[in-house]
Amino acid sequence: MGASIDPAPLYGIVESGSVRELLGSPLTEWRLGERTWRLDRVRLLAPVVPSKIICVGRNYREHAAEFGNPVPKDLIIFLKPPSSVIGPEEPIVLTPLSRRVDYEGEIAVVIGRRCYQLDDSADVPSYVLGYTCLNDVTARDLQRADVQWTRGKGFDTFCPIGPVIETELDIANAAVETYVNGAKKQSAPVTDMVFAIDYIVRFISNVMTLLPGDVIATGTPSGVGQLSAGDVVEVAVKGVGTLRNPVAAQGSHELAVTAAALKTEEVARR
Repeated sequence: MGASIDPAPLYGIVESGSVRELLGSPLTEWRLGERTWRLDRVRLLAPVVPSKIICVGRNYREHAAEFGNPVPKDLIIFLKPPSSVIGPEEPIVLTPLSRRVDYEGEIAVVIGRRCYQLDDSADVPSYVLGYTCLNDVTARDLQRADVQWTRGKGFDTFCPIGPVIETELDIANAAVETYVNGAKKQSAPVTDMVFAIDYIVRFISNVMTLLPGDVIATGTPSGVGQLSAGDVVEVAVKGVGTLRNPVAAQGSHELAVTAAALKTEEVARR
C-alpha cells in the first residue's frame, strides 16, 4: 500500500499485527472494509468517545486502606467529563492548580447497547461491548480539599483510554498493572474487587441510562502515586494491551503533540 495518511479517524479491527478497516461503527452497524494497514503504521486514538465516564471509587480493599478509608458498604460512583479523554501516546498535562497529580490504573467497561434499570436477572455481558485500559488521573490534593471529586478528576487529559477495546476478554482471569518509567507500581486481579463488574453495571444502570460507548472505570488497586513532567505511565491489562502516555507540564504539551505527529508521519513514509 502507499504511505498516505488518512486525515479522518477510522474504526478498525486488529488482526495478527494488522488493522483492517471497519465501515460504520462498532456501536451501531458495521461491516469489514477492504483496506488494511500494519499496526505499527497507524496512530491509535482513544477507541471510544463516551457520552460519560462513570468511575467507581475504593473498589479494592488495599487501595481504600492505603488512604485510611473504610471499604464502602455500597458502590461509590463519580463522573469524569468526556473532555478529559485522550488516547495512547497523548500527553497527560499537569495542571499548575495541583501540587500532586496521581496515576490510577484501571480496567474499564465499554457499554455496547442502551441499558437502564437492569435487575438481578439481566444478562449483563450482553450489554457490554468490551474492555479497555483506563488511567483515572487525579489531582489528589484537590480531591482531598473538595467535598466532591469533580475538580480533582476532571481536568483535560486526565482520562487516557485505550489502546483498543477487547471484545473477547476473559474478564474473570484479567488483572491490571501500572508502570511508571518501567517500574511496576500497581498489580491486582479483577477478583480483588469489592464489587464485581456485573454488580457495578446493574447498580449504575439503576441510577442513569447507560448509552452505547459509555465507559465505566471499575476502580484502582493499591499503589497509586505521583506523576511528574517527563514520566511515562503505562496501564496494562493482559489480553487487552498497554495504554502508554507521557506526562508533560502545562505549556509544553503542544510541543509534545507536535513531536508525536511528526513521528507518526515519519513512520508512515517508511
